[in-house]
Amino acid sequence: MIIHDGSEEATIQLAKPHSAIVTSGTFDGVHVGHQKILVRLTELARERGGETVVVTFWPHPRFILHPEDHSLKLLSSFEEKIALFEELGIDHLVKIPFTKAFSQLSSDEFIRKILVEKIGTRYLVIGYDHRFGKNREGSFDYLKEHAQEYGFAVEEIPRQDVDHIGVSSTKIRNALNAGDIHTANEYLGRPYTIQGKVTAGRKLGRNLGFPTANLEMSIPYKLIPADGVYAVKAQLQEKVFQGMMNIGFRPTVDGSARQVEVHLFDFDQTIYGALMHVQIIGRIRDEIKFSNIEALKDQLIQDRQTALQLLSHT
Repeated sequence: MIIHDGSEEATIQLAKPHSAIVTSGTFDGVHVGHQKILVRLTELARERGGETVVVTFWPHPRFILHPEDHSLKLLSSFEEKIALFEELGIDHLVKIPFTKAFSQLSSDEFIRKILVEKIGTRYLVIGYDHRFGKNREGSFDYLKEHAQEYGFAVEEIPRQDVDHIGVSSTKIRNALNAGDIHTANEYLGRPYTIQGKVTAGRKLGRNLGFPTANLEMSIPYKLIPADGVYAVKAQLQEKVFQGMMNIGFRPTVDGSARQVEVHLFDFDQTIYGALMHVQIIGRIRDEIKFSNIEALKDQLIQDRQTALQLLSHT
């Protein structure tokens, strides 16, 4: 996949400038609804002998338009989106720097300056109810009405449903905030992943027989799921380990700050400073304050068995 600078000054060069099969959007999480759009893109490219082009925006528009609002957390970093687009076989990724000036482009200006002049779009695929341009004034009806004028065909993918519920990045965020990892993973089409650098902690877990890696989140705007205990798979360099993760304040040991801790099964190495990627497979339970340390230890033994059962199905 070729990544292009989509700034106003840049000119995007494609190997086949008259065969660009294009879609655009923020694609946070690249969930199953997004994936159906991207699969359709690749189908059309094969049928027409063209190349697939994804136009996306960074930073996320809400970070620029509402900088005072720190409530939005994202499902994927830009680097994670790149990897997902590559897995889906996209040929070209156009990264548009989202600025306040860019947000003022009308739908007509966006189409002419970006889709037509820069990319040479010949076929545009958009998702259900997708909007674009200043105040989100552009729509499928607008595109269809003006398609001949712009020189490309347009197709809208019908609403994507999972159990009759429309999939959206917002619904995935809500599921994660509620600790509903099953729904989030189903909508994503893969396990939700977080990553962080292993840092030194109080070593309380080691005294219980459950040493943990304390993670310092490497992507501050990435959503961390609800407090609780989860079954996970953790990648360190090229190796993947099974384990369980606690998110929360550790009330039994008087924790004062929210932390993410991962216990890896059958693992005993010093890994301070290492980057750990954690796939969250299933939720085990809420975080609980136990009456004493022994009760906590007994529960951790049960948690390990529950985690192994959840992981056995993956």
